Amino acid sequence: MMARREALGRSLAAGVDHFLVTGLVNVRYLSGFTGSNAALLVSRDGSAVLATDGRYATQAAAQSPDIELVLARSVAPALVERVAAGPGSSRVAIEHHLVTLALFGQLEDAAGPRVRFVDGGHAVEQQRTVKDEEELAVLAAACAITDEVFDAVLERLRAGVTEIQIAWELQRLMHERGAVPAFESIVAFGPNSAEPHHEPGHRELRPGDFVKLDFGARVDGYHADMTRTVCLGRAADWQRDLHAVVLDVQSRSRDEVRVGAVPVDLDTANRTRIEEAGYDVAHGLGHGVGLQIHEAPFLVPDSTAARLVDRVAVTVEPGIYLPGRGGVRIEDTVLVHGEAAEPLTSSPRELIEI
Repeated sequence: MMARREALGRSLAAGVDHFLVTGLVNVRYLSGFTGSNAALLVSRDGSAVLATDGRYATQAAAQSPDIELVLARSVAPALVERVAAGPGSSRVAIEHHLVTLALFGQLEDAAGPRVRFVDGGHAVEQQRTVKDEEELAVLAAACAITDEVFDAVLERLRAGVTEIQIAWELQRLMHERGAVPAFESIVAFGPNSAEPHHEPGHRELRPGDFVKLDFGARVDGYHADMTRTVCLGRAADWQRDLHAVVLDVQSRSRDEVRVGAVPVDLDTANRTRIEEAGYDVAHGLGHGVGLQIHEAPFLVPDSTAARLVDRVAVTVEPGIYLPGRGGVRIEDTVLVHGEAAEPLTSSPRELIEI
């Protein structure tokens, strides 16, 4: 964690003395603390002070043993008061995109005349895009469990089972392997598979149905994300054709995820392929994954992310959806690594007929 804080300290603009981190995911990334009430003050040299309330005193000491601890109910203002009590004046970077107007008012009250706030931007989120070895190991573990669960759940797919029953099975299978769901699993049968983010219901599985499974395991806070579309029984010609188109698009898009690729260009190429095949585009190509299921960089039309660099984890998830009939999405979590994307999820992508 110290190396992460030192990197953040080095990124501070000239004249900025501290970075006040208020986003809980960012606090966890920099300190290891996972409580629900916390803020972190990081200085230029990487030293830090963690603030939380009395409920988490023992937990904070265990999870962040190398960081000074301050106990307070209003955590961020308490850290600003600490800066204001120090010698001279200070400039403190804050996460403008995460600070509410109400919190900002409290920070100003705590600051007094000698503390000035500046926008720290998305510095922590940007740093989080590049995964270190510890993160990559946990992310790989989450993806491996996701693959195991997919293989196991195929045995549960039979006529008469409901979407919600399979969603519960996915959760159970993840728990058995020491993980929890990374998000609410999407299980969609038949025509429901045409809804990109269908909420599992009581629709029963029937022969000839597409089955779209979008799920992932979470291990030590790190998320996996994978989608596969299979068919119960022999697929119809239109289902085979649709699946083949999506598989081709996904394979070509995966091949382009490499160091130096521009996220918006990756999305544009994906859209062009789907449209040239005669279908509409429903969503972007993908997104970063890590401590959040959706995090930078985003592979979408309005992405402002710069070129991809080594050790960035993203999803590649093209989909085509035919309302009233069914849809196909094929998604993998992949790692940008050198000249090619390294798949972290590796379940079969070909059309499986159960």
